[in-house]
Amino acid sequence: MAACCSLNFVHIHAASRSKSKFVVQCYSPRVQVNGGVKPIVVNGDPPTFVSAPERRIVGVGDLHGDLSQTRCALQMAGVLSLDGYQWTGGDTVLVQVGDILDRGEDEIAILSLLKSLSVQAKSEGGAVFQVNGNHETMNIQGDFRYVDPGAFDECANFVEYLEECKGNWDDAFLSWIYVSEMLKEERASGNKKWSPWNLVKRQKGVVARSALLNPGGALACELSRHPVVLKINDWIFCHGGLLPHHVQYGVERMNKEVSDWMRGLKRDGSEMPFIALKGYDSVVWSRLYSREPGPLGKNPHKISSIAKRTLEEIKANGMVVGHTPQINGVNSSMYDDRVWCIDVGMSSGVLNSSPEVLEIVDNKARVLKRDTDSFDELEVLDYI
Repeated sequence: MAACCSLNFVHIHAASRSKSKFVVQCYSPRVQVNGGVKPIVVNGDPPTFVSAPERRIVGVGDLHGDLSQTRCALQMAGVLSLDGYQWTGGDTVLVQVGDILDRGEDEIAILSLLKSLSVQAKSEGGAVFQVNGNHETMNIQGDFRYVDPGAFDECANFVEYLEECKGNWDDAFLSWIYVSEMLKEERASGNKKWSPWNLVKRQKGVVARSALLNPGGALACELSRHPVVLKINDWIFCHGGLLPHHVQYGVERMNKEVSDWMRGLKRDGSEMPFIALKGYDSVVWSRLYSREPGPLGKNPHKISSIAKRTLEEIKANGMVVGHTPQINGVNSSMYDDRVWCIDVGMSSGVLNSSPEVLEIVDNKARVLKRDTDSFDELEVLDYI
């Protein structure tokens, strides 16, 4: 295992929880950007309402453990260098809408990369935000049905590396993107034959994953820093979809309850917040906006009216969701550009489709893409 390396850029340390309703952070560049635009202001802990004046916003869909496709998407968005490590987005705001976990082997590496980019972006007046999806909450609940075998190995290796870093989470987590790739190179050049040690290693991986992701575990606490609903300027970002009853319940209340559950702080034990995380109409599970119309009798006009009501109640102009792979790529065709569906199934563990991202400039959205892939609708349904 590689020796623990201490990075030269600024580390993010766990912010102390405030007793007030919101925690306000300001991201100010060290140099003036675009003639001196106003700083990004973040309200909430975890972040809930963000003011990012005059910023370009980029939305990226479900990544599911595929580091290579993640890098392709970020490079397409213009926020990642060709070497795959450096922020190139200036004062851009990047939002990833959940489901980094499951179906791929580089989950912690992707989380590490996004954290590293967040640190770098802040110094240039930009920002990186993540929204938790249903696969993050499933893993914290102990549901490992969709975990790639290589992801169990990554958990075991990361726990070992964390011990070498003497438990220094910031050092280990931020540098893991580099260390994990070195380990993969070593593994690729080593003996690939099966041995009884493989079973022991897999068991170690399951134990390590449980320790990291149980409520209160180190990685669960890292994920708890991210919301399930995020409003940036006039746009809502969430994994499944925001509905009127979610707004009435309170998005900041949902974010806080989910965060507390992930951190193991809920008074009633391990019970997860229902309205945000359970049921077909919860924030991380809803497919109301993203499922294609079909024999189930989906009414586009009725759903558009629900979207309109939701956005009016939260005072937003548009919504960006992931969760359901879109066979025709990023789209908003059914909802008059009010709701954008940006999960294209780019992970090799899903559809391995060409990455596409959503760009929002001056409150207008457009799709950035290179090529389009076509998939049979039944193939998409296999991953819903």
